[in-house]
Amino acid sequence: MKRFKSFLAEQMEDFLAYRSQLGYSNALMIYCLRVLDRYVAEKQVSWASFAPLFFIRFRADLNLERRSINTIFRMTKIFFNYLIRKNLILKNPLQEITELPENLVIPFIFSTEETDLFLRAAIKQIRTTQRFYLSDFSAYIALLLMARCGLRTSETLNLLKTHYRPEERTIYIEKTKFRKDRLIPIPKAIAHEINNLLKVRRLFPDDSHFLLVKVKGEKLVRMFINRRFKKALTYINLDQPRKIIGTTNFSQPSHHSLRHSFAVNTLKRIKQQGKSCENALPVLASYMGHSKYKYTIYYLKVLDAEHRRRMFDFSMRRSEDV
Repeated sequence: MKRFKSFLAEQMEDFLAYRSQLGYSNALMIYCLRVLDRYVAEKQVSWASFAPLFFIRFRADLNLERRSINTIFRMTKIFFNYLIRKNLILKNPLQEITELPENLVIPFIFSTEETDLFLRAAIKQIRTTQRFYLSDFSAYIALLLMARCGLRTSETLNLLKTHYRPEERTIYIEKTKFRKDRLIPIPKAIAHEINNLLKVRRLFPDDSHFLLVKVKGEKLVRMFINRRFKKALTYINLDQPRKIIGTTNFSQPSHHSLRHSFAVNTLKRIKQQGKSCENALPVLASYMGHSKYKYTIYYLKVLDAEHRRRMFDFSMRRSEDV
């Protein structure tokens, strides 16, 4: 089945193949190009139509949040730069189009106590029947690694058995978001849980090289972790919807919130010890696999869960007063 239907389809496929050769992940790019492709096919336009006014109208017709629209335009601009290099167009028609002002996004932050409650709930949600036990146990380990070590979801899913080194109590994380490998120490309690998982796996023999699996060695998938996350979240009454108040988006909890919370609560502990959060950023950035400190500095915007709640309450009062 063809991904694209407009006259740009061939160029889009060539562009994605080119990016794949360079090692880029194309998931977001494919989504953005599909949005553009549908619009181009619907309007039945040609190369001559690609003027700034065409894209201003395209943007106006998008029924999406400004943040999403800006992302689509950033990806589209990259695609048109590629068309310039192929001598198909002379100038990028999006070059002078500025981004729309975006709402402030405040991530959901678990407090230290809420993280503990969540993990206890995740344990309680492990089903003890042979059909589900290994899958649920693996999903719990994934959530535990996000909450206690700040791993990304994709990093937990791609862990191999050989990446875990029980003697050193370390995990080797390969091919991360920024193409950086890293070796991180893990707490003794987490190593103990992983050792328990490996003991359970001996009861369900398989030839899978992955650390976290379902029965018969099937690789654990993101959707399964989503379901286990939601179930534990509902159990502790923290399954809150996203709220937009004025120009601020208060995000709903997601399993990525565990990674955010790990960073924020780590910085909070450092501050409570009377030490400098800024001085700790290089170490934290390395531990979390950030390519630049600016990505770690993001966590300083919301220092703890209580700070987020005060911001939310203040925004609610202001919206009620208007």
